[in-house]
Amino acid sequence: MSRTARPKANPGKARARKSAPAKPPKGRLRTVIGRWWLASLIWAGLAVGAYLVWCAYGLPDIDEAAREPRRPAMVIEAADGRVLASYGDLHGGYVGIGQISPNLVHALLATEDRGFYHHFGINPLSVARAMWVNLRAGHVRQGGSTITQQVAKNLFLSPERTINRKVQELLLSFWLEARFTKDQILALYFNRVYFGGGTYGIEAAARRFYGVSAKAVDVYQAAALVGALKAPSRYNPLSNPEASDGRARQVIANMVDAGYLSTAESRKVQRRWAVRGAAGAGYFSDWVLDAVGDRLGQTGRDLWVRTTLDPRAQRIAEEALAATLDREGARHKVREGAVVVLDRSGAVRAMVGGKGYVAGGFNRATQAQRQPGSTIKPFVYLAAFSQGLTPETQADDAPITIDGWSPRNADGRFRGIVSLETALIHSINTVPVRIYRQIGADPILAMCARFGIPQRNEGPSIVLGSGAVTLLDLTAAYAALANGGVGVWPHGLESVRDRDGRVIDKPSGGGPGRIADANAVAEVDAILARVIAEGTGRNARFGVPAAGKTGTTTDGRDAWFVGFTERYVAGVWLGNDDNSPMEKVAGGTLPARIWRDVMSDLHR
Repeated sequence: MSRTARPKANPGKARARKSAPAKPPKGRLRTVIGRWWLASLIWAGLAVGAYLVWCAYGLPDIDEAAREPRRPAMVIEAADGRVLASYGDLHGGYVGIGQISPNLVHALLATEDRGFYHHFGINPLSVARAMWVNLRAGHVRQGGSTITQQVAKNLFLSPERTINRKVQELLLSFWLEARFTKDQILALYFNRVYFGGGTYGIEAAARRFYGVSAKAVDVYQAAALVGALKAPSRYNPLSNPEASDGRARQVIANMVDAGYLSTAESRKVQRRWAVRGAAGAGYFSDWVLDAVGDRLGQTGRDLWVRTTLDPRAQRIAEEALAATLDREGARHKVREGAVVVLDRSGAVRAMVGGKGYVAGGFNRATQAQRQPGSTIKPFVYLAAFSQGLTPETQADDAPITIDGWSPRNADGRFRGIVSLETALIHSINTVPVRIYRQIGADPILAMCARFGIPQRNEGPSIVLGSGAVTLLDLTAAYAALANGGVGVWPHGLESVRDRDGRVIDKPSGGGPGRIADANAVAEVDAILARVIAEGTGRNARFGVPAAGKTGTTTDGRDAWFVGFTERYVAGVWLGNDDNSPMEKVAGGTLPARIWRDVMSDLHR
C-alpha cells in the first residue's frame, strides 16, 4: 500500500525563519509604551512642581506686602470744602463691602468680572476668550484677569508682564480664594485700587472726585469711578471729564447687559460733574502746604486742610490778571503779575502768584521782594501825623537835594506850596522827602515795622519805596489801615483734620492788636479815598466807596495798586521777573484797572 509522499522541507527557508526575531505579544507592547508615558508624566510633573516651587519661592512676604506702603497725603480744601490740591498718596479709610454703594459693586462686576461669585479665582472661559481675541488682533487687547487675580497683582506683585509673574498671580489667587470670602476679596479690591490723581481706594476717590462717601455714590458716579480703573490718567473725572463721560456710558451699558439696570433706567441716568476746585490755586496750595509743615512738622499721617480761599474770588482774580496780560502784555512789555485778596480779618480769599502756575514754582505774591514805590507813602504820612503834623500842614513842592540825591515828581513839574493831604492824593515825591528831613527816619521805620513791612534805613529814598516788600505783606498792611489801625496776620488755614475727621490744629488767626492811633489812621484813610475819587487812582473807581494807593518804581520796573472797601482788601503787582522796565505802565494804569475788575466782580 502506497502512501502519499510529503513535500520535502526547504532547508533555506527553515534557516530564514529561525534567524528572524520573534514579535512580542500585543499586551507586552502596550505595557512598554505605558511605562514610557508614565515616566514622562512623572518627570513632567516633577518639572512643573519644581517650577511652581521656584515661583512660590519668589513670592513676596504676604504680610509685608499687604501693608500700605505710601507717602502720607495732604488734601488742601477751599473754604467751601472743594478740593484745591492733594499731595502724597491719598488713601481713604478702609470700608467694608457693606459701606460701599451697591451701584459700585454692580458697575465693577458688570465691567470687570461677571462670574466673580462663581469661579475659584480664575475664569478659564475668560482666559480662553482673551487669548483668542489677542491672537486675532496680533496684540494684547483683553486681559481675562478676574477680580481675585487683580487683587493678587495690585496687592503683592509688580505690573511686569512675564510668565513667572503670571504664575505667581495664579498661585496668590488660589491662596486668596482659600483664605478670604468673596466679599472680603471685593472689599480688598475697592480699598487698594488706584483711581488717578494720587488717589487710592474707593472712599478717597468718592470724596476726592464727587464730595460724597463711597456709600452714597449714585449710578453715574459709580460708572465713572469704575470706568477710570481702565486708565486712571485718561479717564480721570477731573482731568478729562469728556473721556470720563464716554467711559462711564460704556460701563452703564455693561450694567444693562449684565442685568443690573434696565434699558429704561439707564436712559434716566444723569451726568454728575466731578467736584472741581479752583484750577489756578496752585500757588495758594503750595503756600498753605509750607504753613502746615511749619506748624506741625512731619506728622506721618494723612491730613485734610480746610483753608480760607474762596473759589469764586480766586477765579475772578485769575481771570482779571490773565485777561490784562494777554491783552496788554506785549504792547507794554509786561509779562508777569500777582493778585492777593484778603478779608478784613487777614484771611486770604484769593492768591494769584503769577500768570501761569508751575508746580512748586516761584510765587510772586509771597516770595517776590519788590520795591513798593509810592504804596509806602501812607505809612510815611501816618508817621508824620503821629509826630504832630496834620493833613492841613503845608509843605513846599519844590526841588530838593539831600546828599546829592534829587527826587523828581512823576509828571516832571512842581506845584509849590501844598497841603500834606494834596501831596498824598497826587503822589507828590518831594513832600515826603521833606517829611523825612523834618521828623527823621526812626518814626517812619518804626511805623512800617508795626504794619508788618519793615524797611532798612537806606536814607531818604525809603519814603519813596526804595526798600522791598512782598505783595501779601503789603496787602496785609493796608488791611490794618482798613481796620482803623488794628493789625492782622495774613493767614490761609482754618483747620487741620486727620483721616477720621478729628481737628488736630485750628489756627487762631488774629493779629498784633492796635498798632497805630485810630484818629491818625482815619485821616490817612480819608485821603486814600480821595486818591481813588480824584487822584492817581481814578482808574480804580467802580461805584463802591473805596480807598487805595498807586505805586510805581524807577523806570517802570514795578507797578502797584493796593486798596480796600468795607468788605475786602486787595493788592495788585505787575512787573518782570528779570526786573526789566515796562513800557508806559504805572500803578494808576493797568494795576488800578485789574484791581477795579476784581473788586467790582467781588461786590456784585
